[in-house]
Amino acid sequence: MKIRLAIDRFDGLRKELAVLLTEDGRSFDFPRDLLPQGSRAGELLSVEIERDLAGTAEIQQRSQEIRRDLDRTDPGGDIAL
Repeated sequence: MKIRLAIDRFDGLRKELAVLLTEDGRSFDFPRDLLPQGSRAGELLSVEIERDLAGTAEIQQRSQEIRRDLDRTDPGGDIAL
C-alpha cells in the first residue's frame, strides 16, 4: 500500500519530531532523523507499507529459540533478591 504524507511542521525542544498529516487529515509524530535528508515543512512524502511475512517468521523462530534457551537455564522457583 502506498500512501502520501504531508510534513506539517517540526516540533519538540530541538525540532526533532516531524508532524505528518495523512490525506484524510490525521496527524502523527515521526522522528525527524528518519526522514529523507533536507525534508521541509510543506513537502509531501510517498511511503510504501507492506507486510514482511518472511521477516515475521524469522522473528518468531528466534523468539522460540530464546524461550527454549531460557527454559533450559531457568532453575524455577522464586527469585532471591
